[in-house]
This record gives sequence, C-alpha cells and structure tokens, in this order.
Amino acid sequence: MFDEFKNAFQRYNNGHVQLIIINVVVFLALGVLFVVAKFSQSPSLFNSVYLQLALPSDLNDLLHKPWTILTYSFTHLFHYSLGAPDRDQIGIFHILFNMLGFYWFAKVFIEYLGSDKLISLYVLGGLAGGLLFLLLYNTIPYFEGNISILVGASAAVFAVMTAVAVLLPDYTFFLMFIGPVKVKYIAAFYILISFLFSAGDNAGGNIAHLGGALMGFVYIKQLQAGVNWGSWITVTLDWFKNLFKPKPKVKVTYRSEDRLKKTKSSSSKPQVSQEELDAILDKISVGGYESLSKEEKEKLFNASKK
Repeated sequence: MFDEFKNAFQRYNNGHVQLIIINVVVFLALGVLFVVAKFSQSPSLFNSVYLQLALPSDLNDLLHKPWTILTYSFTHLFHYSLGAPDRDQIGIFHILFNMLGFYWFAKVFIEYLGSDKLISLYVLGGLAGGLLFLLLYNTIPYFEGNISILVGASAAVFAVMTAVAVLLPDYTFFLMFIGPVKVKYIAAFYILISFLFSAGDNAGGNIAHLGGALMGFVYIKQLQAGVNWGSWITVTLDWFKNLFKPKPKVKVTYRSEDRLKKTKSSSSKPQVSQEELDAILDKISVGGYESLSKEEKEKLFNASKK
C-alpha cells in the first residue's frame, strides 16, 4: 500500500492527487491521536497538537504560531472536550466532501493549466480565505469577542472551483438527479450560499469560502493578463525539492600514457584538404598507386580514416 501511494504521489502532473494524499495523511494522523486521547481521557493530548494546525482568530495567538495560516487548509474538523462528550466528533464528511469536490474541479483545472498552477492556487486560496477570516473577525463589531478557529480545505476548493468557472464558464458537469449543469452556475450557487451563511453558526468557514473564491477569480484574470501570482510558490517548492534530490556522482576516468600519446599523435596529423585529395586521386588514375610519394600515401591513408 505504501508503494502504491508513493507511486501515485510521484506521478507526473498529479498535483490534485498529491494534495488529497497530504490532506488524508494529516486527517488519519490526527484521527489516531484522537482515539488515543479518548482512551486515555486526555483531551489536552489531542488539543495541544490540533491547535498547532488550526488558524486562530485571535491575532495574539496567531503571532505565536504564524504557520497556521497555511496548515489550517490541510486540517479538518475534530472536536474533543472531556466535559461535553456528546459534542465530540470526527469530521469524516468534512474531509470527504471537500476532497470529492476538489478532485473533480482540480481534474479540469490540471487539464488546461497544469499541476504546478493547481498547487499554487490551492496555497493562494487557503491564504486568501485565512486572511479574510482574520480581517473580518478582528474588524467587524459583530464578531467582537467571538474567539474561533478555522480548519478545512474549503477556501482552497472554492478557489479552484471559481478559477475553473472563470476559465471555462460553459464547461458542463453531469450531476446526479439533476443532469448537465454548467460550472459557472455551480460556482455561483455555492458562493451565494456561503455569503448567506456568513453570519451563521459556521461564519468563519463561509467567510473563508468567499476569500478563496475571490482569489480564484483574481488568479485567472491575472493569468489571462500574463501575470502568474503563484510563480513564487512554484519556485519555493522546486527549491525545497532540489534540497532532497541526490546529487549525481562525479565519475573520474584515467587514460593510460600510451592512449594519451596515441591521441596526441592522431590529433597532430596534418589535415588533408579536398584539393590535395583530388590531386592525389588524379595521380593514381594516371600512374597508379605506386606513382605516389611517401608523403602522398600518408595523406591518402589519413584521409581514409576520417
């Protein structure tokens, strides 16, 4: 199984599968820790790790773990509180629907723009969703005093979905029980729903959706104008990849003195021009090979070895 996952991860132009594998691995690792914490009745064991990956709305908390602006988009819903076991949950449907949606939209994206741009947009969408979440939670009075955390790949998924809708608005998906629907209507529906629920129970998540969608729109428009906002991400990832690539071994060969002498002697042989060669051949046709001088015979021999 490990070899199969490794081969799938390393396949060419396979960024959507790579990102899904990373999300699943993080989810399974947190799931194992969740079960261990439940058995030992130690919520702090799980929460201490989980909160190092989730994006906090509190800016003071964010200053102590700035990496969460990126890691939250690879982390999905878990909730463990010893005092309220009825609220404990593992967000299996959270990651399932995120990854299914991402897979279908990302396949279309890769077909037209490639794997590198998909990975770049995933990161940019996550960053945009996280930044909008932080901005609104720290500026709008409605969210004053409301401490929250953000997890999930939804902002990145919305970025890819919107990018496909802007790039190929009439591309059609065949939805179960509905039939053919153009991608522009699918994107518009989900963006509208996220806006309507941005003041609901999952306000932070829906705000992040809107930030990701905005990034998807801007990313494609800039790309069409000849500007790639994600080039710095591609360069950074390539730099990290090169750090772990094995360096080619330098092969040193030694040539014997006889071979060096032979090489030198062959390189020092006089070059025969075409005019000289024609004159020698004419002389042979008149008087035969024996009519050639020693020097002419040597020139003819050297010319025959080229």
